[in-house]
Amino acid sequence: MKTGIATAWILAATVLTANAQMPRIEVYPITSVTLKDPELLAGRRDGQPVAIAGELRIPRTKTEKLPAVVLLHGSAGIAAWIEDWSKELHQLGIASFVVDSFSGRGIVTTVNDQAQLGRLNMVVDAYRALDLLAKHPRIDPSRIAVMGFSRGGQSALYSAMNVLYETFGPANNLRFSAHIAFYPDCTTTYLKDGDLSGKPIRILIGTEDNYSSIDACRSYVDRLAKAGKDATMIEYQGAQHNFDIPVFKTPVVSRGAITVRRCRLVEDNDHTIINRETQKPFTYSDDCVGKDPTLAYDEAATNQARAFIREFLTQTLQ
Repeated sequence: MKTGIATAWILAATVLTANAQMPRIEVYPITSVTLKDPELLAGRRDGQPVAIAGELRIPRTKTEKLPAVVLLHGSAGIAAWIEDWSKELHQLGIASFVVDSFSGRGIVTTVNDQAQLGRLNMVVDAYRALDLLAKHPRIDPSRIAVMGFSRGGQSALYSAMNVLYETFGPANNLRFSAHIAFYPDCTTTYLKDGDLSGKPIRILIGTEDNYSSIDACRSYVDRLAKAGKDATMIEYQGAQHNFDIPVFKTPVVSRGAITVRRCRLVEDNDHTIINRETQKPFTYSDDCVGKDPTLAYDEAATNQARAFIREFLTQTLQ
């Protein structure tokens, strides 16, 4: 009898401990808009309204106001691996807000067809998430960062651009505390991509990435650093695209996946995106567009990246 009671108490304590560690989950609709990139860059607001969604996970802590990180997915959409990063954030006492930019737009994946959605639309989604989180009673509006991966990394990176913020950012001049981009596409030079919020920018990318161009990201960060911006790129030797995703422990060639790593694009004065080589408007049928990049997990790079993110966010969102 005593053994049974003791066992019951152990089970109850285990359940209580597990519940204490489980985050509170809240799901929110987000009203955003869909526009073509030239329209976004030109400051147009009259795009197609769209209702997307975001999932907020709040660590169970006694702290009243918590920092938060908006997480932006890649071309494959929401995947289970993003929960790994949510858990990493929760261990630091940071809430996570995962934005689904695809489902509400009727998109499953853009991996093989990037033309389905302009590259900068997720920037608008990120701003809408920032605005929503800033009004949440448990979130500190002055301590919200954005972190994205691949396509989402590109949006996390360029959400620092003032030209986009001035049109679509929150009305109270609230800004992200930091912009973290994992293996983003940096191949486009925008007219005002050096006019930034002033908040720190960090790019994390592998030296053997054949999906995103490390050279293009190096050039952008060098240009920002020379202009006195707080921008740094962390390179992981030998690592490839999606180096932080364990499902790719066996490297996978993503057949049919589109990559613009060999392209060099530029925003023209009328905001059209031009292929620098052809001097014509860019299309995904241009010769510079490639296919079949490699996705590969790298344990050493992942451990280093996680350690970096822990230290960086602890300092930035303290």
